[in-house]
Amino acid sequence: MLDGSTEAQPIQAAAVDPYTWSTQRKAFVFIVGAIAVANSTLGSALPSGAVSFIAADFGVTDSQLLTLPITCYLIGYILGPVVFGPLSETYGRRPITLATFAFYTIFTLACALAPTFAALVVFRLFAGIFASSPPAVTGGIYADIYSDPKARGRAMAGYMAATTLGPTMGPLMSGYLSVMGWRWTFWVALIIVGASWPFLLLLPETFGPVLRRKHAAKSGASSTSAGGNIDAIASTQLTRENWHHLFTRVLARPVKMFCTESIVLFSCLYLSLIYAIFYLFFEAYPIIFEDMYGMTPGECGLMFIPIGVGALLSFVVYLGYDHIYQRAQAQGKHWVKVEEYRRLPLACIGGPLFSATIFWLAWAAQPQVHWIVPAIAGVPFGIGFLLIFMALINYLADAYGIFAASALAAASGTRSVLGAILPLATDAMYGRLGVNWATSLLGFLSLLMALIPFAFIRFGRHLRENSKFSQSLKTPESK
Repeated sequence: MLDGSTEAQPIQAAAVDPYTWSTQRKAFVFIVGAIAVANSTLGSALPSGAVSFIAADFGVTDSQLLTLPITCYLIGYILGPVVFGPLSETYGRRPITLATFAFYTIFTLACALAPTFAALVVFRLFAGIFASSPPAVTGGIYADIYSDPKARGRAMAGYMAATTLGPTMGPLMSGYLSVMGWRWTFWVALIIVGASWPFLLLLPETFGPVLRRKHAAKSGASSTSAGGNIDAIASTQLTRENWHHLFTRVLARPVKMFCTESIVLFSCLYLSLIYAIFYLFFEAYPIIFEDMYGMTPGECGLMFIPIGVGALLSFVVYLGYDHIYQRAQAQGKHWVKVEEYRRLPLACIGGPLFSATIFWLAWAAQPQVHWIVPAIAGVPFGIGFLLIFMALINYLADAYGIFAASALAAASGTRSVLGAILPLATDAMYGRLGVNWATSLLGFLSLLMALIPFAFIRFGRHLRENSKFSQSLKTPESK
């Protein structure tokens, strides 16, 4: 009897604690999360190469209106961290992921069948709302299964690389498929969604409190006396009693942190700008490569591949710095004791690199210069873009601990707002300033923002010591 109970303990631990799962199972969960995120982000830029075909089919001539299929999708992204992230902490990661992916599938189908331009825009909005779930929930899934900061950081770095690869493939797909009809863009996206469903259906629940609650329910009343099940009972009571607290915490705290926390405010501003520039390029690249170099939409879509290559290379840079940091930590180097050096040096590299490549694109994009010169600027652009994201997102999580979800919600919400708004100004800005100076304006703005990681390294400790949220992590109550 004792032997049987002893053998059952690892099984019970695995049932309620994803940290104890095998490496293979964790790898599967990581892949499924990446697949869900790739579908979501692929959809964000999907109409980019199909704009001219959509315009011809529906008779739309206003260039501002033609940005709406992408803009409305990004507006939908605002809801992800505000709604689906917290819901996944109430009902579990799996049901929220599956439910939202099902609605994303439905509205992707609706886009393929849209009878009018207005219907397409509305369907894109709803597709974006439900597509916002994977980016909001997947980070939590990885935090659920990886307890080691090193493993979790690498998983998050890979996840962020996946979020960039999706959008860079969208223009390529739509540019070539739209020649057969713009609806084929969404039909192929739907095929990819269908191929992803078997993986998602096998996704296990990863959220600890939900697993413990289910385990307690299966074990019956006798198991509620065990210490491990008190957490499950408390979690159940929380979900029943604290709806008001849930909404006030989720909706009010990110706004409060944005307004009162300098680290959150400036991180949000920087991340919002580079995110908006990234999505503005989906409108600017056709101006550069189609209008200036006479490329077809499909050929223009190929110009985004260097950005995807840069995103993959950024992961290599991350691993290289992580190795340097781990080795310095093992050697007891003094500089690793400064919290800001854990993440921010990556942004100190990525920021100037990001700005420099924007100027590269701005002044290399000229008819007398071969198209390959501005095109390959996408490689360092992708590296810099992801290094900034990896550094600041992880820095926010490190600085705010249990409040990290609210800090990241503020970052995600603000960048989605600016990412939806700034591309609306593309045609007007490039029409008035021209390719060289319009792109340079973006470079100057990003160069100004590139000072932020350096300022955090210099003043970050002071900011954290004077932060109510950061300091509350050190109180006994927070522990």
